[in-house]
Amino acid sequence: MAASGAQECLDSHPGYYQSLLNMEHDAKLKETIQLDLHRTFPDNVFFRTKADPGLQKTLYNVLLAYGHHNRAVGYCQGMNFIAGYIVIITKDEEKSFWLMDALLGRILPEYYSPSMLGLKTDQEVLGELVKSKAPAVGQLMAQYPGIWTLVVSRWFICLFIDVLPIETVLRVWDCLFYEGSKVLFRVALTLVIRHQPEILRCRSLPDVCECFKQIARGEFTLDCHTFMQKIFTLPGTLSMTTIDRLRNKCQQKIQDDETGPR
Repeated sequence: MAASGAQECLDSHPGYYQSLLNMEHDAKLKETIQLDLHRTFPDNVFFRTKADPGLQKTLYNVLLAYGHHNRAVGYCQGMNFIAGYIVIITKDEEKSFWLMDALLGRILPEYYSPSMLGLKTDQEVLGELVKSKAPAVGQLMAQYPGIWTLVVSRWFICLFIDVLPIETVLRVWDCLFYEGSKVLFRVALTLVIRHQPEILRCRSLPDVCECFKQIARGEFTLDCHTFMQKIFTLPGTLSMTTIDRLRNKCQQKIQDDETGPR
């Protein structure tokens, strides 16, 4: 709460969260959130429909309030898992809401907007970083246009939930709230660099997709302490200046591709 700036927002907006819940709610927003509730961690004891105390209602309130708070985003798939993790940790609706705001509003802007421009951009940024940090892998991936969307969109949009072991994800999130979005690149680069030999053995697109599923599993990611040390050493230097420069370049390319020739 302190590292992300969420506590400061909570303190400076007394009653705001409750006012969002008290307002008249958009029927489509309510319906979309309801549809995803039962899909959110169905195996987790806290999210079972008859759980006592159940967190489904808490999760629903947080997502509903956020949908009204950030109307440009509203609600989109993936947000339920992120809010669900936060709710499990805080067990507090209002804190969960402000942590969501810190993540989606400041740390990961435009990841969840209708165009998902921030997410698309960062996938391509990762591709550029791999070219410089693991050139052989970069060369292999260049054979498959659009490959980064296929293999890492879930990593980024769910912030490694259900990709890495839960204890490791929570360590990554600590760093994400404290240091910002470059931590996601450090994690992704570490997985790629560590598993270069396996990736380079791939001979087809399905091989690559399967390999990227496998490299996030196993002993290396399960030992969260060693893994966290590796993400700050294995990829080498990685400044926000570099990431911002690559973001500008990749975003421009995406926008040019989407508008097409004039």
